[in-house]
Amino acid sequence: MEKLTSRQENYSERYNQLVKQAWLAENSPVRWCMVIKPLGFAIWENMKSVLDLMFKKTWHSNAYFPLLIPKSFLSREAKHVDGFAKECAVVTHHRLKASADGKSVEVDPDAKLDEELIIRPTSETIIWETYKNWIHSYRDLPLLINQRANVVRREMRTRAFLRTTEFLRQEGHTAHASKWEAQEESLKMHDVYNDFMTNFLAISPVLWEKSESEKFAGAESTYTLEAMMQDNKALQIGTSHFLGQTFSKAFDVKFTNQDNKQDYVRSSSWWVSTRMMWGLIMSHSDDQGLILPPAIAPVHITFVPIFKTQEDLDAIMKYIQTSIDTISQQSLTIKSKYLWDYKIPVILKIDDDPNKWPGWKFNDIELQGCPLRVVVGKRDIESGTCEFWQRDTKEKISITIEELADKIVPTLETMQSRLLTNNIKRMEEHTYIADSRDEFKKKIKQGFVLAHRDGTEETEAKIKEETNATIRCIPFDAKKESGTCIYSGKKSSQRVLFALAY
Repeated sequence: MEKLTSRQENYSERYNQLVKQAWLAENSPVRWCMVIKPLGFAIWENMKSVLDLMFKKTWHSNAYFPLLIPKSFLSREAKHVDGFAKECAVVTHHRLKASADGKSVEVDPDAKLDEELIIRPTSETIIWETYKNWIHSYRDLPLLINQRANVVRREMRTRAFLRTTEFLRQEGHTAHASKWEAQEESLKMHDVYNDFMTNFLAISPVLWEKSESEKFAGAESTYTLEAMMQDNKALQIGTSHFLGQTFSKAFDVKFTNQDNKQDYVRSSSWWVSTRMMWGLIMSHSDDQGLILPPAIAPVHITFVPIFKTQEDLDAIMKYIQTSIDTISQQSLTIKSKYLWDYKIPVILKIDDDPNKWPGWKFNDIELQGCPLRVVVGKRDIESGTCEFWQRDTKEKISITIEELADKIVPTLETMQSRLLTNNIKRMEEHTYIADSRDEFKKKIKQGFVLAHRDGTEETEAKIKEETNATIRCIPFDAKKESGTCIYSGKKSSQRVLFALAY
């Protein structure tokens, strides 16, 4: 197998190689799209299952809405549509027919749709047209709905998980009687995402508000989760939006309030996507491959018997059977604000494939990020030991077979904590303060930068043009601090977070 390129040599290329070699995803025959392979999808499924439980714990229900959206629906909210217009795929016909020579198919010109359909770039319009039939009175509110779906947005420069024309995501769309309730919902789900990313993905994001030019099309406020990748660039890994009455007015969704008066509902939306997979890979990996946090790893421990004959394998399996039985009944505990002490069953695998050399198996285990590996051969049986290896530290020790079962859960929980600590430390070490344009230009290449800006979109655009840096977010609760904009020299009362971003 081809060796991975070093992170220092070519960080971007190493990512592409890792995604392919670790069997996470590959390019699709459909240009600009990806195929998610079994390991990649198993990780995504674990992410989905935890988030789904968090959503249900916060009283949300799952539903599903159509992939195809009438073009007229998008026309009702011009600002929202403008944010996606260049990325939309349009269905114009409903039938194919065989060509004259019978060797191919072509669009039947007589089967043109009366109204063109948009393959959803996002679901607000179709959902709010539906909500109009569901909401009549304050008694119907709040309406807390989540959808899991695929989304299509035409991308010119694609990269697996980060940016593909079709991708998977969950999207919450809620309706409320008051502005306060809708704002509270968007902030609460922002916090749910933070709980998940911190405690399960071992990624500690920055939790602040988007600037005016960076917020979601149609939103009054956008709350973002910005994670620092290993190359010190930012990744928007999740967002939550307070939409006010934007969509209820566009789709005429009214309700009778407690004063028996008609009013437009208020709304929020929030989502994460397969982009989280990019964040996971770019946060926890090294030059040997992926490093999976135990909380979302599909397999926690792989046993590798070293044998030449079936008799050797039978003896090894008998030797480790008691440990396997005990480990299979264990679970690790993840502390979570919304799930309390969440129990995750320990999943183990035995790689006894006789057609692969041990070294090949070791490489695969390391490449695919399995947290723990146990190796047992005939000599280990004689000494009553086994080889115990941890993926993140690469520590390899010999322990007795009796010690093994008691060591698994504490090691996994410590590994989960250590990955988060390392993530937080890296972000702290690469977050800087800049008070001048020259200082900003120097520091922005090294990580996140807190700096003053005058608040105008013109200045924000000029900084981006000059340095490629964007305002990732504005602090919620940062103390007011007088200063001057690093670009214009005008007065400023607060620092904002700049970064180069994916």
